[in-house]
Amino acid sequence: MKDTLRVVVLGSTGSIGTQTLDVIRWQGWHVTGLAAGRNRDLLLEQIREFHPEVVYSEAKIEEHVDGVMLVDSAAEVAAWESDVVVAAIPGLAGLEPIRAAVRAGRRIALANKESMVAAGPLLREEAKQHGAEFIPVDSEHSALFQAMLGERPEDVHELILTASGGPFREAPEDLSSVSPEQALNHPRWNMGPKVTIDSATLMNKGLEVLEAHALFGVAIDKIKVVIHPQSYVHSLIRFVDGNLKALLGPTDMRLAIQYALTYPERAPTPLINEGIPPRLDFERPDVDRFPALELAYAAGKMGGIAPVVLNASNEIAVGAFLSGKIKFTDIPRLVKEVLDKAPSDPLTWDNLYSADAWARNEAEARL
Repeated sequence: MKDTLRVVVLGSTGSIGTQTLDVIRWQGWHVTGLAAGRNRDLLLEQIREFHPEVVYSEAKIEEHVDGVMLVDSAAEVAAWESDVVVAAIPGLAGLEPIRAAVRAGRRIALANKESMVAAGPLLREEAKQHGAEFIPVDSEHSALFQAMLGERPEDVHELILTASGGPFREAPEDLSSVSPEQALNHPRWNMGPKVTIDSATLMNKGLEVLEAHALFGVAIDKIKVVIHPQSYVHSLIRFVDGNLKALLGPTDMRLAIQYALTYPERAPTPLINEGIPPRLDFERPDVDRFPALELAYAAGKMGGIAPVVLNASNEIAVGAFLSGKIKFTDIPRLVKEVLDKAPSDPLTWDNLYSADAWARNEAEARL
């Protein structure tokens, strides 16, 4: 491993971005580029601390920075000289910066599941052409990636992703009246609002199933989900001989982030594992209570542009719930209505963007 890694952080002011900068502080690595949204004050703090060479910001910061090149897009930052690009801009907004990093032949520490869900085959093909590589940052996919090392793909019988169950795993019985504040009160993770709502509906786990399908090439019906409220076992692999392999550890995303940056080596960390929880519970997900999970499987089996439609309509539905326009239970209803009308077009770059726009318009029209 290099003494000093050069790291670009896309989405630097978000949850994954700030945790990535924690890891960089521990190790004394160099930040070459930052891309951020509208959290102007935090971005300025990061610039003063890490002295990046290039920055993109949705907020106006020109008068507050000297000696830093300000560029017009996150994609320009993504292509900047680095050893690894941390892709943590949420939603499909992160796709073009990821493509820019791929075309530059970078290692991409992938924390944006939506881009892989919508464009996985296209991104893998471009990565092959340009010598780029994806190392997953999501704890579940990092666990699968690590557990797969040294194993033959043909020996994998199934992948098993664990889910905390979110804030409504046990109560209330009627989810139609829950508020955004209740849905944002996740019992385990500190995430941004969109991902937190997805966790509450279990759509987040559905998107992770599609991401695992795209990353590891395992058939969609061989990827399972179990509810594990302690979130200590991140994922499991069942092999054709019946043996199981799992990665366990504390619920701190910085472990997975650091591994994506240092792979195939491991760096010491100040995080201390305080031991295994006194009990570990596993249960089947209640798909009647959380139908969003089944919608993700349906989109994966439909193939083509269906995952794009699923992702886009879900983004509109989540935004509508957070703004009080629809109920919590309307999120999967809206997504299903749009997915049921999805055209059966093949996945191409042109079709991806047109399907995304169509699905957003269709979802907006149904609010």
